[in-house]
Amino acid sequence: MLLSNKVAIITGAAGGIGRGMSIKFASEGCDIVAVDLNLPGAEATLAEVKKLGRDGLAIQADVTNSALIQAMVEKTVEKYGRIDILVNNAGTLFDVAAQHVSSVSEIPEDQWDRLVEINLKGCFLCCKAVVPHMKEKRYGKIINFSTLGAIHPPAVAPHYNAAKAGVLGLTLDVASEVGPYNITVNAIMPGPIRTSFYDKIVGHLSDEEKEAHFARMCRNVPLQRMGTAEDIAGAAVFLASELSAYVTGVQLLVAGGMPLEPRL
Repeated sequence: MLLSNKVAIITGAAGGIGRGMSIKFASEGCDIVAVDLNLPGAEATLAEVKKLGRDGLAIQADVTNSALIQAMVEKTVEKYGRIDILVNNAGTLFDVAAQHVSSVSEIPEDQWDRLVEINLKGCFLCCKAVVPHMKEKRYGKIINFSTLGAIHPPAVAPHYNAAKAGVLGLTLDVASEVGPYNITVNAIMPGPIRTSFYDKIVGHLSDEEKEAHFARMCRNVPLQRMGTAEDIAGAAVFLASELSAYVTGVQLLVAGGMPLEPRL
């Protein structure tokens, strides 16, 4: 049990990577605070956690709302007395009701602001609320979620990719600050992971067309397949456990080998 009797807050836990990490952490002995705007989804994740014999909470919260984030932290501390692990997984490329636009010359300002708010400010607000409790206990593991697109954009999405690049900067800065308190801060950069993230991209296609789309994507991946939520969960367990006790400020690509070309 790599996470025996630890307590983890996981944002964006209602499905996909967030649910995969919640279940994997629970299987390693961790209690889970599943946080999401989608409360029924978070409750479904918690039900899976409890099937594995672990405890937890399902909390509805918008990560861009500081009052809700503070309340989330207070509920966790009230129940468990501590927060050992924070996973800042909540994020999206498709949040604005208007038609998605990627060209830098056409992105509406409100769409830019909203995506930066969700993907970067949300990460900041969760760190801001949790770090004081970790400092008090002189222990903590923070895992922030960026993306391969932050350093190697597979498609044009400057609002999303810029926000996720900001997550890398935030990770390095916070890692430097909290290192003396025995708190590690690292970032995971997923590549092509087949989850509901792609629903709005391929939702209009037939099943056959969807499979062809994903097959084309796989041709660019050295491992010749798309990743799964379980692939990400394995990397997250490493960063959340004492296996990574001397690892902080790291940007871990979980992308099947992408990109292989040298990075300056």
